[in-house]
Amino acid sequence: MAAEYLHIGIPVTNKKPGMVYNEGGKLWMSNPEDYDYKIEYLKFEEGTPFPEIMHKNPHVAYKVDDAEPYLAEADQVIFGPVANPDGSRMAFIIKDDAIIELLEMK
Repeated sequence: MAAEYLHIGIPVTNKKPGMVYNEGGKLWMSNPEDYDYKIEYLKFEEGTPFPEIMHKNPHVAYKVDDAEPYLAEADQVIFGPVANPDGSRMAFIIKDDAIIELLEMK
């Protein structure tokens, strides 16, 4: 298994400059590439499909070739996996009390 660090996701209650709205996810998000430390700020809106635990806790995102081994070893799968329009797959898991985003790029 190999994972490449992508970003840290930090939930916020106020929009930050440059955030864009994601209609499908019902949330505002920043581009991690706009920040030196690859921070993705997230402001969740009412009706978002993302679980409540993500609204108040940060996550770390990794790009993986195959999400299945990580999903199998997770303590809990809290979201997904779901297919993205670009052909990738995304899932959020809890492993060792940390929220981890898996972005599978095949």
